Amino acid sequence: MGSASTAGTGAGEGNGVPRHRLLTEDELRQLFGVPADRDALARQFTLTPSDHDLILTRRGDANRLGFAVQLALLRQSGRALAQVEEPIDPLIAWIAAQIDVPAHLFADYARRHQTMTDHARQLASMLGLRPSTDADLPFMIEAAAQAAWPAHKPGVIVTAIVSALRSEKLILPALAVIERTGAAGRARARKRAADALLAGLTDEQLAKLDRLPVVDPELGGTPLAWLKAMPSAPKAGHVRDLLGKLQAVRAVGIASDLVSRLPEIRFRQFVREGQASPAYLLGRYTTHRRRATLVAVLFDLESRLTDAVLDMADRLIGGAFTRGKHAKEKTYAATSCDVGRLMRLFHDTIEALGAAQDSDRDAFAVVDETVGWAKLLRARPEVAGLADLAEENPLIRAADRYITIRKFVPALLEALTFKAARDNDPLLAAVTLLRELNQSGKREVPSDAPMPFRKEWRRLVVESGKPNRRLYEMAVLATLRNKLRSGDVWVERSSGYRRFDSYLLPTAAVPPVVSELGLPDTADAWLAARSQELDERLKRFAQRLQRNQLDGVELRDERLHITPVKAATPTEARTLAARLDALLPPSVPMTVRHQPG
Repeated sequence: MGSASTAGTGAGEGNGVPRHRLLTEDELRQLFGVPADRDALARQFTLTPSDHDLILTRRGDANRLGFAVQLALLRQSGRALAQVEEPIDPLIAWIAAQIDVPAHLFADYARRHQTMTDHARQLASMLGLRPSTDADLPFMIEAAAQAAWPAHKPGVIVTAIVSALRSEKLILPALAVIERTGAAGRARARKRAADALLAGLTDEQLAKLDRLPVVDPELGGTPLAWLKAMPSAPKAGHVRDLLGKLQAVRAVGIASDLVSRLPEIRFRQFVREGQASPAYLLGRYTTHRRRATLVAVLFDLESRLTDAVLDMADRLIGGAFTRGKHAKEKTYAATSCDVGRLMRLFHDTIEALGAAQDSDRDAFAVVDETVGWAKLLRARPEVAGLADLAEENPLIRAADRYITIRKFVPALLEALTFKAARDNDPLLAAVTLLRELNQSGKREVPSDAPMPFRKEWRRLVVESGKPNRRLYEMAVLATLRNKLRSGDVWVERSSGYRRFDSYLLPTAAVPPVVSELGLPDTADAWLAARSQELDERLKRFAQRLQRNQLDGVELRDERLHITPVKAATPTEARTLAARLDALLPPSVPMTVRHQPG
């Protein structure tokens, strides 16, 4: 060791072969770096009076300085001087100043390897430490695996290894050894995650997994690529295609509790890898890794396909009402001339009736004379038609798309299981009724069918005396669409339409968050505290109001009067707006330039 900057003899150096680093340089400095600022050095490496007494037992200033530096390193970081790879000049200077020894003497000490080794052994014995050996590698790898199980970040893994070594009073090995054991532990955690994904699968299920990345001549590609390809255009045929893929995924029989077997971050890692890897690349994986990746991809695909089906059905059902609305508006616009003519006729009729009243003549005779009774009779069907158009319920027009909706609805209701907070929810009963009608082939809706939709739709559905199948089914589907959007109804194994409380933190994860944020243990306690705070604020407000101490607010004639706040844009804001406008290209319309937000 020729200088303080080369105090370490880290493993892996000097052989000319660069090793793969688990940690970045920043992470290495954060975890193992010796601080350079005096405050950090003072906090971590200040010697005690007993330390000074021990150091004085060494002969020679160089020995005392080297011994003190090794003592500080071993006690604070658990690292021997021989394992330190980075420069430690600030630490040497700090220790030298404390024992009143010139810092340059450390270079002499660093050249005497045997003295360094002897001092390290003596200090390790005094501190109750021992060097780590190959026999400790399994222990280190297991510590890394346990840390990597919930989080695969290298910094977390290495920190866990260091903590485990320190808890066992072990001197830290070379960084290369720590990084290699960290990588081995991460691989072990990944292996355990793969084992969890494949647990309980039968040979038949494994065979189905093995066929997914293999080209199928009938599909013109691999089944996996076929499953991943999802149409986006809202068409009834596309909904059926998605439902077919969903059925194919479910045919593999992946357990519904799969995600609970391993941490979410581990599961998502397999999913991301499977989504990004083409079939030929998956074929190069080991069998165990490939199968585990495919299981994760299939489980995620079931959720994504379910959401895709519901999203497309939402657009098609909503589109039926939107098209009906547009068709009604178009029809009404086409009759604008007729509306004007008929309103003029209605006006003339009222004028004639008024004239008959004023002249005390027979009203019918006056109307027939001035307007024409025959003319009114001819206009009667037109007036009735316009009135019906104006009062037409959107459900009527939406039912015109019934044939298109029926192309996928029976398969959708059969494939998906809808849930609600109440077991006897009338909407779920209506959905079950439609499913049973589809299975039996019956066309007529029972007279006692549940009608979980608005009153005007109920009257419309039974207007002819018995429930109209088209109107009933469209009303149920529209209501189901709205309930799915609001979260009152959800679908199992869905991500976008899942149970509302699934978005909340798990019960076990709540206490740490509550403690960190300083919140009460229960919602009732929080509400009680907020109620008390609000009551106190209102009392202070009332007191200041009575004393007329509120600017712009006063109580007059038992009424609260608040002076309106004049809108005022600060000069700085106007200047900033002008600068932003100058940055926009001239092609941007002014309406976009000044659009709020």
